[in-house]
Amino acid sequence: MSNKHKVMIIDDEKIVGDMAKLSLEQEGYEVEAFLNGETALARLQGSPFDVVVTDFKMKGIDGLEVLRTVKKLYPKTVVIMITAFANLDVAIEALRDDVHDFFPKPVKIKELKASIQRALEKRKDENVNA
Repeated sequence: MSNKHKVMIIDDEKIVGDMAKLSLEQEGYEVEAFLNGETALARLQGSPFDVVVTDFKMKGIDGLEVLRTVKKLYPKTVVIMITAFANLDVAIEALRDDVHDFFPKPVKIKELKASIQRALEKRKDENVNA
């Protein structure tokens, strides 16, 4: 069993998912990338991920539905949302549903890595203090 943190990337732009996957793997994360919410949520049924990074606007299951489903299945999984369609209403709705962070596209990989690290540290602290 791997002790690497598992990260799921969901983005309908293949290049975004591929670049994030490569960059996060170089940091030592175990990463799986998906092009749509349906496939990602089907995979999530098998086992939890530590962090899910999802695009907001996708055909079929969108980022908010991914967020809500992930939180229902695995409340401790951290969800980070990215979007090219950032607006205040979307951000507020995502925050209400316990999104950890919200980034406009193009997301800076350095900021994404820092957000993932903060989320994992916060999660570790919550587990220690539980």
